[in-house]
Amino acid sequence: MSSAPSASGSPAAAVLSSAVAGTPTADDVVAHTLLNCLLREVSGPEHQTAVTDGHLLLRLPRSDTLLRVRLRRASLIGAHRFTGGVGEQRDGAWHELPWQRLAEYIHRELELRTGVRNEEFLGQVASSHAGTSAALAARPPAGKAGQAREEGPAAPADRYMDSEQSLLFGHRFHPTPKARTGAPEDWGRFAPEARARFALHHLAVRRERVRQEAATATALDAFDRQGSVPEGYVLLPVHPWQYGMLRDHPVLREAIGRGDVLELGPRGAEFGPTASVRTLYDGRDFLKFSLNVRITNCLRKNAEYELTGAVALTRILEPVAADLAARFPGTELLREPGYRTLDLGSRELAEGFGVIVREGLDARLAPGLTALLAAAVADEYPTGGAQLSRLLAGTGPESTLAWWNAYLELLVPPVLAAYFDHGVVLEPHLQNVVIGVDADGMPRQVLLRDLEGTKLLPGHHADVLAALPEDVAGPMTYDRERGWDRVVYCLLVNHLAEMLAALADRHPHLEPELWSAVRRVLAARAAAHDNPPLLRALVAGVPLPAKANLLTRWERKADRHAGYVRIGSPLVSDLLTVLAATDSRTEPWSTTL
Repeated sequence: MSSAPSASGSPAAAVLSSAVAGTPTADDVVAHTLLNCLLREVSGPEHQTAVTDGHLLLRLPRSDTLLRVRLRRASLIGAHRFTGGVGEQRDGAWHELPWQRLAEYIHRELELRTGVRNEEFLGQVASSHAGTSAALAARPPAGKAGQAREEGPAAPADRYMDSEQSLLFGHRFHPTPKARTGAPEDWGRFAPEARARFALHHLAVRRERVRQEAATATALDAFDRQGSVPEGYVLLPVHPWQYGMLRDHPVLREAIGRGDVLELGPRGAEFGPTASVRTLYDGRDFLKFSLNVRITNCLRKNAEYELTGAVALTRILEPVAADLAARFPGTELLREPGYRTLDLGSRELAEGFGVIVREGLDARLAPGLTALLAAAVADEYPTGGAQLSRLLAGTGPESTLAWWNAYLELLVPPVLAAYFDHGVVLEPHLQNVVIGVDADGMPRQVLLRDLEGTKLLPGHHADVLAALPEDVAGPMTYDRERGWDRVVYCLLVNHLAEMLAALADRHPHLEPELWSAVRRVLAARAAAHDNPPLLRALVAGVPLPAKANLLTRWERKADRHAGYVRIGSPLVSDLLTVLAATDSRTEPWSTTL
C-alpha cells in the first residue's frame, strides 16, 4: 500500500474549511469519538485508512467491513474533524450506520483481533451516549453560555467556572468519555455540565478519629473555615453524593452511635463541580473528594497512598516549582498541601471520605488575569465562552499566530525543564492546565494542577523515595521511558495538538506554520538542555506516543496501566517546509486501500 498525499487542489484539501460546525447530536459525537479511537489505535497503525473524495475511509480487515465519514477538515497529525453520520459499504452502495451498529462492528473487530471478548464494552458505549445526551439536554440556552463574563466584578470567576462546566463531550480520543455509573438524578444534581452548585455535607469527628497531614501551617484551614464544631472535634466536609452512598456503612453507623462522629448535615458556602466532577470549588478553595462512581475507566476515589502522596509531593516539589516560576515567568504549580479523612479502622471509609486540599486560584493567578480551563479553550465545538473561536473572535491570522507563539513559550519550556533538570514528570494534559488570559484574551500564565499524575524519576530522587513508605513511593515513580512517553503524550498529542486544531479550524492554511512554531520551540529547548537524545529525536520527527484508550478499555486495564501506540509526527522538517511553501495538505498517516 502506498502513501496518499493530497495537493491543495485535491478532494481532501477541498474539505478544509474555517467554519466550525454547529453543536452535533449525541449520535454523531459518539460515532466520531469511536472513529477517532479506531483510526489512532487500530486502522491507522494497520494501514487500513485512506482519504478520498472528501471522506476518510477505514477498513476493518478481520470482519471485512469498510466505513467512511465526511471530513470537515483534515489534520496533519491525523486528528481529523468529521461531520455527519458514518457510512458502511454494502452491496456496492453506502448505507448510514447507527452509532450502536458502529460500536458492534468495533466490538467484533477487536474480539477477532485479540481473541478476547469484552462483555462490558457495548454497555459502556451506551452509557457514554446517555451521558452525552444528558449533557446536551442540560446545556444553557443559546447565548447564555459564558454570558457572565460581561457582568461586572465577578465576571472572571464566572468565566472560569463556565469553562470548567462547558465540556459536554469529553475526551475525543476515548471510546467512552461520558460513560458513568450512578443514577441519572444524581448526575443532574452534581454534574458540572448541569451547572450544579450545592452545599457540602459536614461531619464533626473526634480528633483522635481523624487522620490528616499538612505541608504548611495553613494547609488545613480550607476544612476548618467551613464552620464550627464542638470542643474536641474536627470538621470533615463530605461530598453529599458520596455521603449518600456511604452513610449506612456499619462502621460509620457504629461511630455515630458512640458519638465519635456527629452528623451536622449540609451547611456553609455552595461549591461547584469542576470538569473532573469530584473536585469542587467555592471561589477560594479546591477540595478533591472521593466519589464511588466510575467515570470513563476509573472509580474516582482517593486511595490512601494518594492522600499521603499528594502532601509528600507538595513538599518535594516546592523547590522545583520555585525554580520553574523563577526561570519561566508565568509558570505556576497548584500545590496540594493537606488532606483529612476518617480513621475508624476501615480502609473503605478512609479512602471514601478522604479529601485533598488544592490551592485556590488566588494563591497563584496573577492580578488582572482571568483563569480558563485549557480543555475548554481547545474544545472542538464552541459550547462555552472560553473556546478559541470566542476568545479570539474578530481577530485574523496574525493574532492567531501571536497567540500561539505566546502560548508555546508559556507551556513548553517549564514542562521540559521539569523532566530534564529535575527528573519530574508533569502531566499537562488539557484538563490539568488552567490558562491565565489578559483582557484581550492573550495567554499570560499557565497553572499546572493535579499532583495525582505527577511522577518522579528514581535516578533523580532516590534518597527522597527511599524515605517514603513503599506503597507511597512506588505509585509516585516512572522509569525514564514511561516518564518520557507520558510527557510527550500529554504535552504534544493530548494538549498542543488539540489546541492547535482549534486554531486551525479558524484558519486551516496556518496549520503547517503552527506546527513549525512547535518545532522551533522544541529545537530551542533542545539547545538549552544540551541536545539530549530524547528531545533531539522529538525535534527530528520520530513517531509520537498516543495513549491507547480504546485498547486499554478493551483489555479492562486500570488507567494507570494504559499503553501507547505510535503515530506519525507532524514535526518532520522537510514535510513542514513543503507544506508552508505550497499550502498543500498531506496525510502522512494515510494509505490507499
